[in-house]
Amino acid sequence: MTRKIPSEKNTAKMNTTKVISKSASKPTAKSSIKPTAKSASKPVKKSNTTEEKKLTNRVNNSPFDTLTLPNLRAVVRKTTRRKEFHWAVFGISLAGFVILFFVGFFVIKYLLNHYKVDTIYVEGNIHYSNEEIIDMVMEGPLGYNSIFLGVKYRNKSIDDVPFVQQMDVEVVNPTTIRINVYEKAIAGYFEHLGRYVYFDKDGIVVETSDQPTKGTPLVTGLDFDYVVMYEPLPVEKREIFEDILDITQLLNKYEIAADRIYFDRDGRKTLYFDDARVSLGTNDNIDEKILKLKYILPSLEGRKGILRMDNYSDTVTNITFEEDKQTQDKTSGENG
Repeated sequence: MTRKIPSEKNTAKMNTTKVISKSASKPTAKSSIKPTAKSASKPVKKSNTTEEKKLTNRVNNSPFDTLTLPNLRAVVRKTTRRKEFHWAVFGISLAGFVILFFVGFFVIKYLLNHYKVDTIYVEGNIHYSNEEIIDMVMEGPLGYNSIFLGVKYRNKSIDDVPFVQQMDVEVVNPTTIRINVYEKAIAGYFEHLGRYVYFDKDGIVVETSDQPTKGTPLVTGLDFDYVVMYEPLPVEKREIFEDILDITQLLNKYEIAADRIYFDRDGRKTLYFDDARVSLGTNDNIDEKILKLKYILPSLEGRKGILRMDNYSDTVTNITFEEDKQTQDKTSGENG
């Protein structure tokens, strides 16, 4: 039997194949690549800026690195619960706001309807009418609400109105208030440069106006050179202002409206009523004179002349009326 002997070349080829097969069939535990000396010595570049650090942390902490199907479901449930919670808070807040709005609306409506002032008492006013006082006190959209007025004028008086010392507002009940007016003690007024100048019992100028005041007499006969607001009038006899205040108060007391009061240099006074004049003389027995004048005044209506009451007193009751000369001449001509 003839045996074929492989050639040297084929033998080397087979050996090589065996070695490769053996090497390929042997499993490797772990493949590792050792860095070369060049790569090992190269330093790793680190992030120095804040933005780079934030970006690195965001990437490292990203939930998608370990995101699986169960984790994805948990994230979705957590996000859904968070949205539901936010909507619940929003709904509760909106409902609370709506409830508060309607409660406030009905409370305000109740207060406006049940605390509306319909009865007003005004006391102590002379210079201003009742309507003018009411307009000053009850101004604004809530001016007729007694709660608003009670809060607004609680422990507070109105003191910035001309001719008025102060005004107090008293809430009597939810629908009734009382306004107490305390006017300045005006003794009289005079005309100066087209305006009416008012002064008090001390002769101090307290107000000016373009209209005369009801209940305050026009005073003439005063002699002065100038007028300064809130300063005394420059007259020689300052006691004349007390006399003016006395007679003004008496005229108001007995409801006598004189057109004007004339004072001469000696302080003797004369009242004017249309064409009739009343000579009162000095301030002696002035109260008795004014009281008597109240009953005589109706008989002077339409007459021209002067009523002599200079010496009138409890013991001297003689009063005469002197017709004006022109009236006497006219009457004599008609009789002739």
